[in-house]
Amino acid sequence: MSTAGAELDFDLVVIGGGSGGLAAAFRAAEHGARVALLEPGELGGTCVNVGCVPKKAMWLAAQIAGHIELAAQLGFEVGAPEFDWCEFITHRQRYIANIHASYRRRLDEAGIVTVASRGRLVDARTVECADGVRLRAGRVVIATGGRPRVPSIPGAELGLVSDDFFHLSAAPARVAVVGGGYIGVELSGLLRMLGSDVELFARGPRLLHGFDRELVERLQENYRQSGIALRLEHDVAALERADGGRVRIAGHAKAFDAVLFATGRRPNTDGLGLDAAGVDTDAAGHVCVDAWQDTSADGVHAIGDVTDRVALTPVAIAAARRLMDRVFGGVADARLDYDNIPTVLFSHPPLGTVGLTAERAREVHGDDVHEYRADFRDMLHALADMPQRSLFKLVCTGPERRVVGIHLLGEAADEILQGFAVALKKGITLDDLRDTVAIHPTSAEEVVLMR
Repeated sequence: MSTAGAELDFDLVVIGGGSGGLAAAFRAAEHGARVALLEPGELGGTCVNVGCVPKKAMWLAAQIAGHIELAAQLGFEVGAPEFDWCEFITHRQRYIANIHASYRRRLDEAGIVTVASRGRLVDARTVECADGVRLRAGRVVIATGGRPRVPSIPGAELGLVSDDFFHLSAAPARVAVVGGGYIGVELSGLLRMLGSDVELFARGPRLLHGFDRELVERLQENYRQSGIALRLEHDVAALERADGGRVRIAGHAKAFDAVLFATGRRPNTDGLGLDAAGVDTDAAGHVCVDAWQDTSADGVHAIGDVTDRVALTPVAIAAARRLMDRVFGGVADARLDYDNIPTVLFSHPPLGTVGLTAERAREVHGDDVHEYRADFRDMLHALADMPQRSLFKLVCTGPERRVVGIHLLGEAADEILQGFAVALKKGITLDDLRDTVAIHPTSAEEVVLMR
């Protein structure tokens, strides 16, 4: 590919080497397709480099800090936790470097041609690299992901975004997080656990729109008890410079060492040549796809955060694999079922959910909706006589009490939910849960003991 203007033929060209793009490339190669993958940055995209993987690492560090505090309550001779942020980053980045190396090895083994370049569609069958080399293919997958959105307010350049968080070398002493969604809630929790004074600003009357209302209210109370100041129904209109390099939110008395925007994400569709290929986008710039991940251009597909579908790494991976099974594996009906996708918010404690909230269940099923709750302190926090409480909830419908929603807020909710998500997907009923012998003493047993 050293000759500008040259053309090389493939069965598939994937634009974007994040989780979804890699999954598409690997699965297509398994089916015998000749594949080229274009990625100008680090392999793994947002998830591996500035998303779920480093976020989970920092969350684990925060969990350890919290457990050290609990240990002091339970008779262990430990002092206040002192966290060497830079030392931990060394371990975090070593872990990520191993993931990069694994991807490179697997790409080589699969015979996938990798190009460290951006790609631009010339037409629905041709992708041009930055150096002018053109790749022709029977199929193209767009998997370029998204990036943080910065609000259009005066002084926005004074703020940071979630990507910047992973370049910090220490916890800011005083930090404002702007945004009440996934990212804002997660960063607020782990920063507080690692020693920051945190204020969380959200435009709405509560955090986490779309999650179960009762669990969100309980999480908000747990956050307040941990020392996070929640500024709900607060629209941040501008940022201003303050003394000592700090930043002030307009109309707010305090100055902050950092202001983090967690105000949504936007798709990476700029400069992709979508118009030239006849690929439609929506008003927000997302690539429009149907239930089969097909775009408006024949032979061009899109997966992951560049579309308007559920923005989760496992969703992009699953959609990519099923798409490749259909296109190259001969499985004519292979496509992702977007119903009942489980997800976990890595708050403190974590919040896991699958299926319908009670509000949504009533919209779908009418009044024949039944809710069951377990409100408790997990054993560790009860032993330490700490106020943090868990709330588990089932949403059931019909005379058979079919479970259509499982919502868990509490320690280990992230690990508990996966198995119960399988059960919900298979149509489990409340009686099925009650017929299952509990594992005692655990938090998970509360799911099968609700009455």
